[in-house]
Amino acid sequence: MDNLEIKELMLENVMGDRFGRYSKYIIQDRALPDIRDGLKPVQRRILYAMDVAGNTSEKGFRKSAKTVGNVIGNYHPHGDSSVYEAMVRLSQDWKMREVLVEMHGNNGSMDGDSAAAMRYTEARLSKISAELLRDIDKETVDFVLNFDDTDQEPTVLPARYPNLLVNGATGISAGYATDIPPHNLGEVIDATLHLIDHPDAELKALMKYVKGPDFPTGAIIQGLEGLQDAYRTGKGKVVVRSRTSIESIRGGKQQIVISEIPYDVNKATLVKRMDEIRINRKIEGIAEVRDESDRSGLQIVVELKKEANAEGILNYLLKNTDLQVNYNFNMVAIDERRPMQVGLHQILKAYIRHQKIVITRRTNYNLKKAETRLHIVDALIRVISILDEVIQLIRDSKDKKDSKQNLMRQYAFSEAQAEAIVSLQLYRLSNTDITALQNEKLELNEQIATYHEILKQEKTLYAVMKNELATVKKQYANPRRTTIQHEIEEIKIDTEVLVPIEEVIVVITKEGYYKRTSLRSFGASTIEEIGLREGDKPLFVGKASTLDAIVMFTNKGDYLHFPVHELPELKWKDTGHHISQNIPFASEEKIISVEMIPNNGEPTGTLLFVSKEGYIKQTLMSDFRTFRGYRNKKAVAMKMKSETDTIVSIQRLEDKQNYEVLLVTHFGFSLRYAVSEVGIIGTRASGVKSINLKEGDFVVGGAAFKEGDDEFPILVLTQRGNIKKFKSGEVPILGRAKRGLMLLKELKAKPHRIIFMDCNLSIPNHYAIRTSNGKTIMVESKETPFSPRYSNGSFAINEKTDGEVSDIEKEFDFSQIRIS
Repeated sequence: MDNLEIKELMLENVMGDRFGRYSKYIIQDRALPDIRDGLKPVQRRILYAMDVAGNTSEKGFRKSAKTVGNVIGNYHPHGDSSVYEAMVRLSQDWKMREVLVEMHGNNGSMDGDSAAAMRYTEARLSKISAELLRDIDKETVDFVLNFDDTDQEPTVLPARYPNLLVNGATGISAGYATDIPPHNLGEVIDATLHLIDHPDAELKALMKYVKGPDFPTGAIIQGLEGLQDAYRTGKGKVVVRSRTSIESIRGGKQQIVISEIPYDVNKATLVKRMDEIRINRKIEGIAEVRDESDRSGLQIVVELKKEANAEGILNYLLKNTDLQVNYNFNMVAIDERRPMQVGLHQILKAYIRHQKIVITRRTNYNLKKAETRLHIVDALIRVISILDEVIQLIRDSKDKKDSKQNLMRQYAFSEAQAEAIVSLQLYRLSNTDITALQNEKLELNEQIATYHEILKQEKTLYAVMKNELATVKKQYANPRRTTIQHEIEEIKIDTEVLVPIEEVIVVITKEGYYKRTSLRSFGASTIEEIGLREGDKPLFVGKASTLDAIVMFTNKGDYLHFPVHELPELKWKDTGHHISQNIPFASEEKIISVEMIPNNGEPTGTLLFVSKEGYIKQTLMSDFRTFRGYRNKKAVAMKMKSETDTIVSIQRLEDKQNYEVLLVTHFGFSLRYAVSEVGIIGTRASGVKSINLKEGDFVVGGAAFKEGDDEFPILVLTQRGNIKKFKSGEVPILGRAKRGLMLLKELKAKPHRIIFMDCNLSIPNHYAIRTSNGKTIMVESKETPFSPRYSNGSFAINEKTDGEVSDIEKEFDFSQIRIS
């Protein structure tokens, strides 16, 4: 214990150091591919182990478990499942553009099914894998000791073609991730050949050959700009869209046929999602979704109902399922032991540098081998000319060692030559062999000359590289599967596709409850059975299409916009949902007006807003459109100039008609002028001054009516319970922002003050007047006689016995609900 050295270290330093080492390991030796051969370490070890074991394309298949055991035992001491999964992926033709492993048995599917266990499947290297491994035995690449120092493994494969681009890569490490899509072999080789001839070639020139990714699953790529970004910087985004067609079938129906889906999309999940859209009736018109894929190819069929909008449904599916996805390039690879984000130019440059090294090392190996053989051939040719003497010398020698030394001493042969002579088989001593040796010498001299030229002349080396690449292209290239489209097509979805067209009843209440009810539920109940909370009253009840929209305005100057089909669908007798469940309301804020916007074109006319503190504005109805986040927030309809101001009147005015407005204030002033004095402005504006208010006075309401109409009826109520009905003609036209004229006779003791105004008197209206003594008295507008301007009207209540008016509410007239 005394000799045990205990170190005290800061935890943060230990964690940083250990995690740094771990990060370096998974970046360099696990998750990211090498820029030269495009392989991760586990993939490289699988291919090398299969090659060493002779499990190649020209031989029979071998149990996958045997290969996995070799890989784990010799090169990759990790879990067998991770090795087998990597091996399976190398065999999946919907993941790899050019499969590197051929597999017999179940190797998974596009539906996300896992492969059969490795004891059931058999595998061998594919033919093109030989091009990755070719010449690995000729000292072309560096080898390192394996994990237990019992064998050696390559650090990179020779790679006769740019595999990183051809098969792509995906991986996540510490701080780095990579997403490199697969490409077409022929196109990539053409670009490499061009770059060899033109080292300073610009991206535009390379993209004449590499037009974009070429997914094994085909489909359509949209977005030239994203491709250019990706190939320039290593990062970029494109849209990948399924290949679809619309076909006519029996009974005048149509079906959408999907023949290719985006890369890396799970087919089973996609079909399930599309069927859920049908089941949940997110859109109308889908009769059935079927997966008709078989061994002949992929096919998903979306059968439509009669007269369904096929284009609209297809657009909805593209937008809301993985029929169309975004593909994000993130081309990160290990270049000289460092993770680098690389573009097309850098990848091909690195590959060319690698091939230059491979060809140089292979040529040196071949040169050395040829020179060694030439040295022996020279000796054999010389031996044939002095054959008898050599035989006698060997017979006179004591043993092989003595024979070699005698040959070296007497005839000046080298040790290697002497070894070859004494090891020569007797049948090779026939006279006929001299010709073969002389021919071999000529051939070796030619090879040596060629090797020297390759090593001395860079041009010759590149010619060899180009020739080898062209050979690979000729043997393995196949047509492009993915179509490239320069522009990203915007998906427009018609509302008619999204929403089942239906006539409904919309209900909005004064307390803020809202719902839509089917005509069937409405017809099965009496009108008075409408579901309301106690004390609540309807504010709006109307028939609408599910394609229409409603706009609700609050007294605080905001508006809410809802498509009718998004209102909660409830029975006529149900209460409805409260708006504040989704949208926050300010204290004392409430809905005061509702407008319906039909789906058959732009809404016409304007809205006239009148505020309590004396402002007025006119805004186009078409300005109150939907907005981002409408489900969770309100938008501004009229900007209030103070926190205490509220809207007291909102009225809709039709186009191509002239209107006048009449305002009534608390102190009894009334002002009439043309609405044309109020300009049309946007939603976020505050408006202009409507009337010149005395201190303490405020606007009770406003009435808009057609220009020159002196018969327009208006009703007001005072705090003392006087009700008065008068015609607009009682108030002459003065002009905007004036003080106005008195509507009431001013009393010295307890003067009347107006607290309520109503101008919609075309139908008999009923009012519930609640008093300070707790009484409720009902009055009708039609029973109230017209009075001259300068009068206080008639008593609706007995002030002495009933008290003053505490509240007045206009009753909702159910008899006016007409559903035709």
